[in-house]
Amino acid sequence: MIGLQTASQNPPPVDGIFRALADPTRRRVVERLNRSPASVSELAEPFGMALPSFVEHLKILEGCGLVRSRKAGRVRTYSLSPEPLKLAENWLAEQRALWERRLDQFDAYVMSLKETEK
Repeated sequence: MIGLQTASQNPPPVDGIFRALADPTRRRVVERLNRSPASVSELAEPFGMALPSFVEHLKILEGCGLVRSRKAGRVRTYSLSPEPLKLAENWLAEQRALWERRLDQFDAYVMSLKETEK
């Protein structure tokens, strides 16, 4: 039970990445930052929400490492940090490989059943 508590208190970094990307607004921000860095106001413009609400989305993205910010004077600019996306991509690739192996094994099993029926 203690192991489970520790795991839930310290989730792997990939959990935060997927949690951040689960929201369509945050996914659109990441897509926008793929083109170039942008200020908070540039990023918020297409969403039609109050700036404090939008900034919360940016905090979540920054908290999991998907974006970085820097402040020059009064302007805060955000840019994409692709390293966490690689972490998520690697996790997905592992899952894909696992399921491909399982499906190959299932296919071989079904084929062996067909052969024994003949």
